[in-house]
This record gives sequence, structure tokens and C-alpha cells, in this order.
Amino acid sequence: MKQLLLDLFEEEEQSLGTFAPGMNNHELLQLMQQVRQRRAPEHMIYLWGETASGKTHLLHALQDNRACLLRALPGRARMKVEGNQQKATLYLLDDCQYLSASAQIDAFALYNQIKERGAWLVASGNLPPADLPLREDLRTRLGWGLIYQLHPLSDEEKIAALEQTAKSRDIKLAPGVLPYLITHFRRDMRSLSGMLTALDKYSLETKRPITLPLLRKLLQQDAST
Repeated sequence: MKQLLLDLFEEEEQSLGTFAPGMNNHELLQLMQQVRQRRAPEHMIYLWGETASGKTHLLHALQDNRACLLRALPGRARMKVEGNQQKATLYLLDDCQYLSASAQIDAFALYNQIKERGAWLVASGNLPPADLPLREDLRTRLGWGLIYQLHPLSDEEKIAALEQTAKSRDIKLAPGVLPYLITHFRRDMRSLSGMLTALDKYSLETKRPITLPLLRKLLQQDAST
């Protein structure tokens, strides 16, 4: 079951359409749509917030064949790069708080290159630019554009988002299933969405409706593997 859930998480689409804004301003989603179409008036955007607030989801949602995703990883000197860094018109820089000393040099050079070429940059971190543990000139540049704080969804917002997903996919849920799920399973939206998909698949395989007993059985199988 655990491998099934891992596979489902890999399949979960991270798009602007599947992003639940919650407290986050809907204006941000409109801006992200403009960025994806390369029509945003502001070329430098920085997103910050705690873990599971949706920063990485938005960056992955902006990926296309003209975008380059660069991700800083803890303990890694260089950034992980996905896409053509030379031909991209949109650059996505994730987890800025992990930029090593050498990666900060690369990020500073990239920032200047983006500005000269008129490309777009959407960067993210767990702190506002001024508080990042980075060299001063890079912190300053990350703070020159638009800055948005993202907030994690409340339990009520998570339930509302999952209900909307279930409704759009014609998944029938018994009362109490979603409140139980968000208090007895991993709390990030990607895991919750993956479990909703697993529940639907398990319901079809066993020919049983999605009720609390079915959810409990699935959670027990996941915990025992």
C-alpha cells in the first residue's frame, strides 16, 4: 500500500488549477497565470512561507518547455537544475534558504542574466528575503520585486479543497471521512490528495463505498507496510 501511495503522489498533478489558495490572495494565482503566459508586468517575484504552504507546488505548476527549475538542497554545493538554463524565458528558484556559498554566486549571476535578458524569475524560501541566511547583495535583489507570503491551509480549508476535488471526480464520500483523514494521516495537501485517490481506487477494487471503516482499513494497511 505504501508503494501505491508513493506512486499516486508521483502522479498527482501540480498545476495552478489544483492549487488551493486558502488565505493566500487569489490575486497571486492571477499573477502566476500571467507569469506562465509570460505576460506578468513584474519580472521578479519572491514567495515565502513555512513548509507545506504551497511554494514548491506553484513553482512546479509554472514549469513548461521554456522554463528552468533550479532547486537548492541542504548540504549540496550546487543547485539541482531541470530544463535548459541557457534558453529559458522563465526561471524558478526553489528553497533559497539552502543556497550554499558557491550556489549563491551562481544565483547572483543568474539574477543579473535574467534582468539583462528580460526573462522572468519566481523564487521561493521559508523566510522573507531580508531574513534569509544569504550574502547581502543576493538578499537585496530577491527583495527588489514583488514579495508574497503564503499561508498553510487551515483544517477547514483542507476539507473544502478535498470536497471540491471529490466532487469534480464524482467520488462519493460518507460523512466524517475527510475530518478523520486530516487528523489521522499526513497533513500536507499532496499526501491528503494522494490518499483520496487511493481511497477511490480501493473503493472500486473492493466494490465498497468510501466510509470511515474503509478509510481506517486503508490507513492500517499503510501503517503496517
